[in-house]
Formats: sequence, C-alpha cells, structure tokens
Amino acid sequence: MERPAWAPRNIDISVPSVSRIYDYYLGGSHNFEVDREAARKAMEFLPGLPRIMRANRAFLRRAVRYAVAEGVTQFLDIGSGIPTHGNVHEVAQEAHPGARVVYVDHDPVAVAHSQAVLGRNPDADVVAADLLKPRDILASPELGRLIDLNRPVALLLVAILHFVEDANDPYRAVAELRDALAPGSLLVLTHASYEGIPLPAERAEGAVDVYKDIRNPLIMRSREEIARFFEGYDMVEPGLVPMADWRPDTAREDEDPYAFAGFAGVGRTA
Repeated sequence: MERPAWAPRNIDISVPSVSRIYDYYLGGSHNFEVDREAARKAMEFLPGLPRIMRANRAFLRRAVRYAVAEGVTQFLDIGSGIPTHGNVHEVAQEAHPGARVVYVDHDPVAVAHSQAVLGRNPDADVVAADLLKPRDILASPELGRLIDLNRPVALLLVAILHFVEDANDPYRAVAELRDALAPGSLLVLTHASYEGIPLPAERAEGAVDVYKDIRNPLIMRSREEIARFFEGYDMVEPGLVPMADWRPDTAREDEDPYAFAGFAGVGRTA
C-alpha cells in the first residue's frame, strides 16, 4: 500500500483508525482503503451511519454558536478528529473574531492535519494528548498560551466518550476536566446509544462488532449512563435529547430518522 504524502511516517496505514473512518463517513479524503472497508462493513448493519455523523457535526456547530451567544469564547475540543468543513474554530471565529480554540487528539493523522489546517491561525492550536490524561492536556503549552482557565471555557466531548470503556473510567476524566474549569463553563457532549436508532438493537450490534474487531470498541450507553457525565453541571434547555432535537434549525419531520440516534446535551457549571 502506497503511503500518501499527507500520512505521517509513524502511523501504520494497514490498521483502521476511528478518526479516519469518521472522516470517510463525512465525505472526507483523509482515509485509507482499510478505513473505508471497515466503514462499509459497519454500514451493512447500520446504513445510516453517515447521517448520524452529519447530525453530530450539525449539533456541534449549533452548540458552538450557542456558547458564543452566551459569551463563552474559549473552546477545548477533545477527540477533535481530522479537520473537516465547519470546524469549531471556523464556526466560533465567524461568530466571534478572536475566539480561541484548542483541539486535542491522540491520533497522529488528526494532529498532523489540524496543524496543517490551522497554519497561521494565531487563535487556534492542537495538542497531541489523550482524554484519559487530563493533566497532560491542562498542562500543555498550547492550552496555556490560548486558554485562560479563570474564565469560562466550552469543553467539547463530541463523539469521543463512546470509545472509552468503563474499565478506563471516563467519568473520572470528565470530572477532572470539569473541576479545572471556571464557573459558567459549558460541557458540550454527544454519545452513541441504541436508543433512537431506527433499527432493532440486534441489527445495530453488527456495526458495534465491526468496531470491536478493529480494537476500537464502540460502547453504547443508555440515556441514564450518558447523563452521569453531566454531574456537577446544570443542563441547558432542552436537556439531554436526541441530537437533532437540540435547538434544531429544521423541522423535526424534515429530518432523517437516523439524526435522532444517540444523545446530545449541553451543561453549565454553577
């Protein structure tokens, strides 16, 4: 397999990557045949996967605009993935020039692309770090340069927590990040769930098994389990709801049924 010029030397391009699979679902070009193969296999069971990912991105954009409207202009996007159209810094800086964004990912392809996309943007940067090591993120020079932790921050955990198994205690990491943020900070979160998928759970399980096979287990949590991530936050209306139901731009009946799979919510610290 030939290595494209954009692929960092230190990555194994024969192993599928969650962020490159996500890039493929969104119609991006930074993925390999091994990623496309895994994505197509998952779509055999859950054909609406690309629609779910687009609903995720649409929610993210609405939540960023909401944050700016509430006066929050600092963003920490953990598990940000490969940059695609409508990135956080584009949406935030369009709504508020000078908004500051720090992206965090542990996938070298995502980090390399973020660096290339951000180029000379003085108000955005990327950190190579892992959600499960909040101290590394909080102590990074990039975050120190751009984010003032004494002022409210929007913490974005969009489509990442469902890749963290309970054994790795994602609740601890989320609580540690919350405790580092100033009052009035926001948690913006989406999470996969069997609830809301317009197919029997047994069918959707086939797609979950594909992720298990590529050693990136997809953990489908219930609404109650997802709500636990918001401990210490007051939920912003309309609460924890299907992605397409969070402050939508379009009428419910105009949405694809798959846009209601999984949950999205925004919380605010007191």
